[in-house]
Amino acid sequence: MTRPLTAAQRRLIEAADPGTGRLKGTEAQLTALVKRGLAFRHPRPPHDHFLTPAGHRAREARNEPPRQAEVEAPASSTGVFAARAGGEPVPPAAEGPARTREVGSAWQGMLELRRMTNPDASTERPCAWERTHLVQAAALALEAAGHRPAGADGEDGYRVRDTPQPDAVAVYAPDAAVLRACAETLEGAGWQAGEYTEPRTRRRYVLASPRRV
Repeated sequence: MTRPLTAAQRRLIEAADPGTGRLKGTEAQLTALVKRGLAFRHPRPPHDHFLTPAGHRAREARNEPPRQAEVEAPASSTGVFAARAGGEPVPPAAEGPARTREVGSAWQGMLELRRMTNPDASTERPCAWERTHLVQAAALALEAAGHRPAGADGEDGYRVRDTPQPDAVAVYAPDAAVLRACAETLEGAGWQAGEYTEPRTRRRYVLASPRRV
């Protein structure tokens, strides 16, 4: 059974920077949040601590729920829609022109959601829903642009994965050209994207986060 947060831990999480999730506290307090999976220590100096996605959820759970328009997923013309992050099994019937139309409809719905919920009605950058559904949002932008997701059988294609970093996802692709194209698509969809190399595996990936301005 997970132990409830202490009052001090709750105050620490609620006081985190609303944009970056940066935390301030004693080393012991921050270490305790790291052990609970609610924070992580940035590997680069000055080694600040930030909320993980779980930490963000813990903070949001104590706040008033957002407007309904901000939490509804973009729907396609056929109803419930899920963008493909890559690697999941896909029924053969879900492929082809019908899927293309469904993805296009969902992307138009996302742009409308941006227009409705961004303070300045901008469709140029991600909205609140995308910031709380990072993998789904990034995958939709990629699939809507025509990129192919990886298949469950290991078929080459992009894979979008969550990361310990707040407000960021990792995108993997079979070769440098595809990876670069994915980064360009996300940048065009209002994300900040940069290529990095995993220290141990030397595997290249794109780290992407929703642009705020």
